[in-house]
Amino acid sequence: MSEEDGMDNNYKSLSDFVKHFYIPSYILSPESEESQALPIAPPESPVLVFINSKSGGQLGGELLITYRSLLNENQVFDLGVETPDKVLRRIYLNLERLKDDDLARHIRDKLKIIVAGGDGTAGWLLGVVCDLKLSHPPPVATVPLGTGNNLPFAFGWGKKNPGTDTASVELFLDQVLKAKEMKIDNWHILMRMKTPKEESSCDPLAPLELPHSLHAFHRVSSTDELNKVNNLSATIILTRFLLLWISFYSFQEGYHTFRGGFWNYFSLGMDAQVSYAFHSERKLHPEKFKNQLVNQSTYVKLGCTQGWFCASLFHPASRNISQLAKVKIANKNGQWHDLDIPPSIRSIVCLNLPSFSGGLNPWGTPNPRKQRDRDLTPPFVDDGHIEVVGFRNAWHGLVLLAPNGHGTRLAQANRIRFEFHKGAADHTFMRMDGEPWKQPLPMDDETVMVEISHLGQVNMLATHDCRSRSMYDPSTPRHQDSSAEECDDNEDDSVTEGEEFRKFGAADTFKIPDEVDISHLS
Repeated sequence: MSEEDGMDNNYKSLSDFVKHFYIPSYILSPESEESQALPIAPPESPVLVFINSKSGGQLGGELLITYRSLLNENQVFDLGVETPDKVLRRIYLNLERLKDDDLARHIRDKLKIIVAGGDGTAGWLLGVVCDLKLSHPPPVATVPLGTGNNLPFAFGWGKKNPGTDTASVELFLDQVLKAKEMKIDNWHILMRMKTPKEESSCDPLAPLELPHSLHAFHRVSSTDELNKVNNLSATIILTRFLLLWISFYSFQEGYHTFRGGFWNYFSLGMDAQVSYAFHSERKLHPEKFKNQLVNQSTYVKLGCTQGWFCASLFHPASRNISQLAKVKIANKNGQWHDLDIPPSIRSIVCLNLPSFSGGLNPWGTPNPRKQRDRDLTPPFVDDGHIEVVGFRNAWHGLVLLAPNGHGTRLAQANRIRFEFHKGAADHTFMRMDGEPWKQPLPMDDETVMVEISHLGQVNMLATHDCRSRSMYDPSTPRHQDSSAEECDDNEDDSVTEGEEFRKFGAADTFKIPDEVDISHLS
């Protein structure tokens, strides 16, 4: 009897609770066919568990051991050993092979994913699920193991590192069992600029300057074997036909094109600069950044030393967004128009989820009068709209800590484009889902452009009291009650497409977070 078969024979010794999540080995690997004869009750909530063993200090490794001790260890994966796209391809191809097997069909239809790690790890997994275009895409629950943990917090899973003992893991599994499914939008980002005339240290292709979710564009193979499984050929042909002109646009000689995506936010300006300084300091002295409270304190200190609390004195007007770039937005009908940016705005956040910089909500909840006068809708996570918020300085950012605090609500949009002015600055700072970078801006180029557009949706698992709101959830309030209007009087709302769009960029080309070492993988 093989080792894998022995694992499945331990099924009888499992508690009834754990059996809700158990997946037999023959479902996970075609080499385990002998286990198929073992009678196993259809699990109510079968899960695949992906753990970044490098996250949370030692917590990732400890969590990996606990999950493997509870479940079939073949359904628990260390992201430092095997990447999620390879795992999911193998399992779904095996499920297709077993399509006449009743248990396999049940598991395919009920399958859920648990991912434990920081926001970068969670985004990596979500991008893979999005890219693979599965016929039955599993919903994803996120275990907070990182520093910011905005994704888990937005969906009710908390933002503090969880316990790794058996009781804590079983408590989390119980929450997964009872969780509701919620779709969330994902957002594609396309950045295009001229190739510098002379390569330099500011070469935009420098790999260390780019976040893991943004990378140089290259074509995706049309022979993806999962396309056969999911019968997507007609959709792919149509998409390629409609977006052929964008592909031509992206490959003009003398231009660099980058693409990627995000789930939570993209920001430009002040906050990204402070975040970049923080991450640079942490890379130099990682031993100083092992405590969440110390990390937050260091973050505030960096904001002070860089002058963002007195931005009008220490930073030239060229740093203001209106001087740096022209901003355009498009509604759901595809109609573009210029967005008026107040001259004092030094940072813009394009927000998808109600969790930013450790759980803050820059958009807040406009009162009914403001919603009516400005034609605003509640900030749903699945409505195809992204909320655009501006900040003047660090003091303005601290308003978020106050009850009903928020930034300057600029717009809600289906697409947003930044067209950087020639010679306005030689660089700026950008941040996407917690990953900051210093973005060079060629001084002789008027075509530096960043465009964000709605790409699609993915299924999340959420607790029933989570802060994220769906437009399809009948329990979600569409408007605040009248008392909100009284609490919102000091509101500052003054306002003076090629093949690269088909994929989110995760399955084949999405970069892997720094803390996941896969140098030993083929």
